[in-house]
Amino acid sequence: MHKGFMVVFDGSNGAGKTTVINEVEKYLISKGLAVTLTREPGGTHIGEKIREIILDPTTPEMCDLAELMLFGAGRAQHIQEKIKPALCAGNIVISDRFDAATFSFQHYARGIDLDTIIQINNLALNGFSPEMNIILDLDPVEGLKRVKSRGEGLDRLEDEKLEFLIKARNGYLMQAKQQPEKFKVVDASQSKEKVLADVINIIDSLIKSSKNDE
Repeated sequence: MHKGFMVVFDGSNGAGKTTVINEVEKYLISKGLAVTLTREPGGTHIGEKIREIILDPTTPEMCDLAELMLFGAGRAQHIQEKIKPALCAGNIVISDRFDAATFSFQHYARGIDLDTIIQINNLALNGFSPEMNIILDLDPVEGLKRVKSRGEGLDRLEDEKLEFLIKARNGYLMQAKQQPEKFKVVDASQSKEKVLADVINIIDSLIKSSKNDE
């Protein structure tokens, strides 16, 4: 049985995560590999309920600590109920956002103390960590244009001020600089074909590494 591993796609809103994830899923299935798609916040029944609360644009009064703890609660459930069982079954888990987003949005953008972020995130992770975070990097100005062009309205985090989104982007780049073995940055302003080619190269390296570990 193939050894399972987890890849997280993250980055600025509008960077094309959904499109890339769907293409990567097709690619992995074509290679005969089992794939589990998931997302944060969300991924489980409980997580999806938490997602509704976090992203609800009618709750601007939510305090920063409550937001952080909701993310932590959803992540704890996500790992135990969905991620670990999928990995044990040998699946490749692909998540649309994970804990790197918490550091970017809640620490770098919100300004919550780093020690507080680490404490709550470590409780949720309980020693778990994804193999790789692929950051689809895009100027937040361009990202907002793409999001608004969908005509779906903005959620509570997408509707933050541009300064907030810029700080979050810088948070992803800072994490990638600090942990190059766990983060790969892909320029999402490139053509769709080039972005996907860059991502597939990273995925192929992970597949090769997982086979060597068997």
